[in-house]
Amino acid sequence: MLKHAVIPFLVGAGLLASAPFATAATNLVFCSEGSPAGFDPGQYTTGTDFDASAETMFNRLTQFERGGTAVIPGLATKWDISDDGLTYTFHLREGVKFHTTPYFKPTREFNADDVLFTFNRMINKDDPFRKAYPTEFPYFTDMGMDTNITKIDKVDDHTVKFTLKEVDAAFIQNLAMSFASVQSAEYAAQLLKDGKAADINQKPIGTGPFVFKSYQKDSNIRYTGNKDYWKPEDVKIDNLIFAITTDPSVRIQKLKKNECQVTLFPRPADLKALKEDKSLKMPDQAGFNLGYIAYNVMDKVKGSNEPNPLADLRVRQALDMAVNKPQIIDSVYQGAGQLAVNAMPPTQWSYDTTIKDAKYDPEKAKQLLKEAGVKEGTEIVLWAMPVQRPYNPNAKLMAEMLQSDWAKIGLKVKITSYEWGEYIKRSKGGENQAMIIGWSGDNGDPDNWLNVLFGCDSLSGNNFSKWCDKKFDGLVKEAKRTTDQGKRTELYKQAQHVLKDAVPMTPIAHSTVYQPMRANVQDFKISPFGLNSFYGVSVSK
Repeated sequence: MLKHAVIPFLVGAGLLASAPFATAATNLVFCSEGSPAGFDPGQYTTGTDFDASAETMFNRLTQFERGGTAVIPGLATKWDISDDGLTYTFHLREGVKFHTTPYFKPTREFNADDVLFTFNRMINKDDPFRKAYPTEFPYFTDMGMDTNITKIDKVDDHTVKFTLKEVDAAFIQNLAMSFASVQSAEYAAQLLKDGKAADINQKPIGTGPFVFKSYQKDSNIRYTGNKDYWKPEDVKIDNLIFAITTDPSVRIQKLKKNECQVTLFPRPADLKALKEDKSLKMPDQAGFNLGYIAYNVMDKVKGSNEPNPLADLRVRQALDMAVNKPQIIDSVYQGAGQLAVNAMPPTQWSYDTTIKDAKYDPEKAKQLLKEAGVKEGTEIVLWAMPVQRPYNPNAKLMAEMLQSDWAKIGLKVKITSYEWGEYIKRSKGGENQAMIIGWSGDNGDPDNWLNVLFGCDSLSGNNFSKWCDKKFDGLVKEAKRTTDQGKRTELYKQAQHVLKDAVPMTPIAHSTVYQPMRANVQDFKISPFGLNSFYGVSVSK
């Protein structure tokens, strides 16, 4: 279906560089790994969704430099921070145009009203647009921004002031993240008037380098270069197409045939051949990521009336020490992964090198299960991701190996999965028991790992373990309110020990990121945050 749906269009549009009838337009096809759930960045937390929306069609007040973690101006040209760290005044860029499409034609340029709409909608559940289109904003609430931003004032058309309740040492970095993409207040008003508020998630309007054209689920997304972009030198592609290709072997076949020019997440077994292919290039870098197992610690898993054995620390300890990590890394990552012992990568500042794994010990694990009253043959449900991610090249194989590991301590493991969007939605709702998941850092700050993944504010979001520990939560919140990096580091180190002792998760690996592409793709930058951006990218003839 995918081949017949996508490839004729690519040929007809002149997107194959080898086609004799290719037009003068610059075209790039990206073989992506999955279908986005929608195009309203504030609603989502995965790279699949952000690649298709925030990284193509939107801008933020601040943004990260391409391929790096440094924050640079975006829709704000500069900002002032008060001495007490509670007031941020952003000076907005002038002359920025929102996209013109068949479904929306803006009558004004970007201004302060758009910033107010974007953030007030996330803060205020009684916001008229949010009432018309009820949705949640997990990243925003996971980081406590909904309660910490006390007000947003429009000083004038090109100046906005944010007032915080408490100091947030990562505030500027957080505003550069995908979820903080700025929406058009004028477009929202039009949708509200027409009774079509939900279209903000299906017919996006942004200020970014590419303009949305169409989306066919499980097939393709089409964009055109934004000729009115405020930074015209960043738009070097006339037509950008996401060819949604879930099978990694098919993605590589398409790349080799020049049916796509950039892809992602190659299988470890394909790396050698890709490196030897002279028509391709494959930059790589150490992954700022973590693949792990999350254990739901609730007394009962949502939807089940049975007690959840994983609520008992001894059971989680048993599962943890029964995982043969070196074997998983050899088989799943095949030399492209580093064994993980902590809840964030060693390249993250504040990483505590004194933390050690429990020794691999199936016999002790059996004893712990016995002490916890878990009978031999007890069933554990393990969720396995249906897609490849930067932190895990093969979740299905990992699940099968965990099934074998845990069978050795007397447990019966049932493996299950869902479509990616459903997988995330259900796990945020607490339906998972044990699950394979992972994370790529978003902003270079420790808060983005410890608070977002394990903080109490994240229980309905990315805290898939549903673990809320007051001591841990107090430490990470105190660290976030402190601007002194030395003090923050000490607090985060204490928090890492609390987390390790409670075993709400088993860290598995940090994966090396490889980005296969055609040799004629120029200036593509691998993101440390696991995102794929095409502004500034060109394709030579």
